[in-house]
Amino acid sequence: MVENQRVCVTGSGGYIASWLVKFLLSCGYTVHGTVRDPYDENNDHLKKFDNAAKNLKLFKADLFDYEALSSAISGCSGVFHIATRVPFEGVPLTEEELIKPALTGTKNVLEACTEAKVKKVVVVSSIAAVVYNPKWPKDVAKDEDCWSDTQYLYSFKGYWRYYYLAKTLMEREALEWSKKSLADVVMVCPSVTIGPRLQSKINSSSLGLLKFIKGGIKSLLSEELYLVDVRDVADALLLVYENQEAKGRYICNSHSLDNNALMEKLKNMYPKRNFPESFAERKEEEEVKEEGLRLSSEKLQNLGWKFRSLEETIDDSVVSFEVAGDLPKP
Repeated sequence: MVENQRVCVTGSGGYIASWLVKFLLSCGYTVHGTVRDPYDENNDHLKKFDNAAKNLKLFKADLFDYEALSSAISGCSGVFHIATRVPFEGVPLTEEELIKPALTGTKNVLEACTEAKVKKVVVVSSIAAVVYNPKWPKDVAKDEDCWSDTQYLYSFKGYWRYYYLAKTLMEREALEWSKKSLADVVMVCPSVTIGPRLQSKINSSSLGLLKFIKGGIKSLLSEELYLVDVRDVADALLLVYENQEAKGRYICNSHSLDNNALMEKLKNMYPKRNFPESFAERKEEEEVKEEGLRLSSEKLQNLGWKFRSLEETIDDSVVSFEVAGDLPKP
């Protein structure tokens, strides 16, 4: 019975983690959530979830603070490690600011899991740790055997490369720990995550979609778009935690398309919105090659994972933007 199960979610006030906490509470789990400040109003949404008053306890914990993390994880049979730093518009983070917290934080969480004799650990990575591999065969879909090449990532320009590196290195850290741990360790690699948000403060990927809708700005990282609904990611995390057959890493991606295809879809879905002319522009044969968009979530689907349509995800995102006042109604 899950009612007797206690789990910890690191970074529980974040975009993906908030949905996971909501789902865990609705399933009867007792949840220990780590946040930077339990009394920060940005975490108030967590306290409003069904069963939160009885089954949610927030812990003040920083990724560098082993004792605080250990206190939150103590007594838990499972841990979802989601906390991570993400670059945000106007606040680019350096290599030191991204990679160090990712590695040190992951080590601290995993060591605390060892001390607490945690039975299962689910680590949230990213497809950033999967897709950047120039040596991968062009005619083969990228799957869980594909790892981003760190030397190749260092050749990138801009600060996002440090995020890609951080995710790749922290996932490898978790993989090495799993080889000597008695706990089951599963790693989930979501693509760019969009959909309605529960927290009041807008997150990086939601801001990217908002800018795309409002100004036609190609701000979802690249010409090649891999998209997944935040609720489907939370479902995937719960699925791999509860399924005893879940092993290793899992790519969590629902939709693959390019910027222009997304622009066209938005225009078709919202004909009354005054989209920029750039949404209608389409390059001829210069679009992303088909092989670059092939990313397989077959392993996760074989466990029973299902995902929403892109139209549903976009529409719920737009409603969320309107409710929050980020986007005016047409």
